[in-house]
Amino acid sequence: MAGPLFLAAGLTQGLPRDGFDFTRNALSQLSLGDLGWIQITAFLLTGLFVIGGARAIRQALRDTPGGTWAPRLLGAFGASFLVAGVFRADPGAGVPTGAPEDRVTSLSAHGTVHMMAGTVGYLALCAAFLVLARHFAAHRQRGGALAARLMPVGVLAGFAASATTVAAFTAGAGLGLIGLSAVTARLTVATSPVRR
Repeated sequence: MAGPLFLAAGLTQGLPRDGFDFTRNALSQLSLGDLGWIQITAFLLTGLFVIGGARAIRQALRDTPGGTWAPRLLGAFGASFLVAGVFRADPGAGVPTGAPEDRVTSLSAHGTVHMMAGTVGYLALCAAFLVLARHFAAHRQRGGALAARLMPVGVLAGFAASATTVAAFTAGAGLGLIGLSAVTARLTVATSPVRR
């Protein structure tokens, strides 16, 4: 639920918000202004859902390759959303209304913590995908292993292209969240006991 929730919250807020432009503004900036509490709530719920998913994956992968580090790394990713929800992004690129039209060039203390939380969190997610690739490979699930290896490439490519457009950053982050939702569903459904 974490990925779809966060992305849906961002899209439904960003589309009607005056001055918000997906090519110039990060979803994090939706936590600014009068309606910022909605995005802050989305950050916090996403973090809690990711941490819950990490616990479920720990149960699903118990005593298998990746069963120790994948949940830890995913827990760190979830915690990064909690931190990013508390320490908001800096205003800029016209958001919130009245903010300078230029992109943010220098970060405040809370903006720095927000940015660092996201950076550490998404690096942890990329590492978790690589650990999960090992799990899939050990279970001869070649498609899952390949997808888990390619996911960090897509996430990092989006982040690298963010210097050109913020939409690339959003796409990379969204890919990571949707990929995590797919992997979590695959792992937890595959190992759930069948009820009769």
